[in-house]
Amino acid sequence: MMMERLYRRERYLEHIRPFYADAGLIKVVTGIRRCGKSSLLRTVAEELVEGGVPSSNVVEMNLDRREFRHVTTPDLLDAAIEERLRGTQGMRYLFIDEVQNVKGYETVVNAWREEGDVSIFLTGSNSYLLSGELATKLTGRYVEIGMFTLSFSEYLGMRGFLGKPEAPRAQCFREWLTYGGFPKSLDYDDPAARDQYVDDVIGQIFEKDITARRRVTNRDTFERVQTYLINNYASPTNLAGIIDYMEHTQGVRIKRETLAGYVRLLENARILCKCPRFDLRSRRSLRGGEKYYLADLGIYHARNADTRLSYGPMLENVLYTHLLSKGYKVSVGRIGSLECDFIVRRDDQYAYIQVSMSVEDPQVEEREYRPFSKLRDGYPRYLFTLDPLPLQRDGVRHLNLMDFLAADGDLDLG
Repeated sequence: MMMERLYRRERYLEHIRPFYADAGLIKVVTGIRRCGKSSLLRTVAEELVEGGVPSSNVVEMNLDRREFRHVTTPDLLDAAIEERLRGTQGMRYLFIDEVQNVKGYETVVNAWREEGDVSIFLTGSNSYLLSGELATKLTGRYVEIGMFTLSFSEYLGMRGFLGKPEAPRAQCFREWLTYGGFPKSLDYDDPAARDQYVDDVIGQIFEKDITARRRVTNRDTFERVQTYLINNYASPTNLAGIIDYMEHTQGVRIKRETLAGYVRLLENARILCKCPRFDLRSRRSLRGGEKYYLADLGIYHARNADTRLSYGPMLENVLYTHLLSKGYKVSVGRIGSLECDFIVRRDDQYAYIQVSMSVEDPQVEEREYRPFSKLRDGYPRYLFTLDPLPLQRDGVRHLNLMDFLAADGDLDLG
């Protein structure tokens, strides 16, 4: 089995390796379109062959490819799998990409899982795989590996892997913040080409994921809602405020249930990630005022002519997606009457985080430290900035965010 050499994204391989030979659990890789799901599964296949699995026992089926264009029903999918596994012995490894192309695929996949000697890996459009169908029909029989576009450490690693010219870390950081981390975008050195590529990805998501799943009767209104949410990422949001903006600024009337449906479509397609509000005192999530972050900052740049960087929301966004990819639960925090950028949870452990471009201005420093002064427990407190010489004060761990992300940093919740 000949495969081109691929950049290996160790963060996700570590998550999926324990399940390689577990035929009882279907491995489902989810994430925004073009974040690298298919390439991840191909690296899994590489590792299996390198580890001694016969190449004939590793079967890859991309249902978007021409050779599978006739596979449109569960019976045809079953026959295609049978044909490719016929004559193999021992544990077989089945990779199916864009599995949602076959309506009712769940029954076929589950039947092969029941064989007991076929380890199954799936990827597909998120508006399908995250719609609840897997959860309903395969309850307890699958594990989900959520994927993001390239983190900053991966971005640096892939630059080296592709033989890109060496550049100062700060320059690479700025480029990553501006153009995002869609892996394929690194093939384009021209900024306009990168923007065009990301914009095309968003168009594909609309055409192939969103409208294929639910008919959007008023595309113009949907586009306006999408643009509003993209342009106001990392800002507190509520449906009533969006309705008011659409009516009084855009001259567009939209029903609350229609708006809520549009927002869910953008979440399911992983263009947006919802960050709920969490009240520290009651230990409960709060309704309203949640924030939406972008799956990749390149989405914002590709949809806006203004190339100036707004570091405040950008730094929040990249730290948020970094922590999600590390398996933390992340919320916007409320501490009494004050807001904390993030409350991070793992099991029963917490950490409190503030994010700012700089706290060299004493007034900004006081503003960022104020929420910490209301804390009465012993959980860690972090302040992330781009300051070259972080200030240590009041037990707060002040870290340089660029260095933290470049090192693929983790939080200490002990």
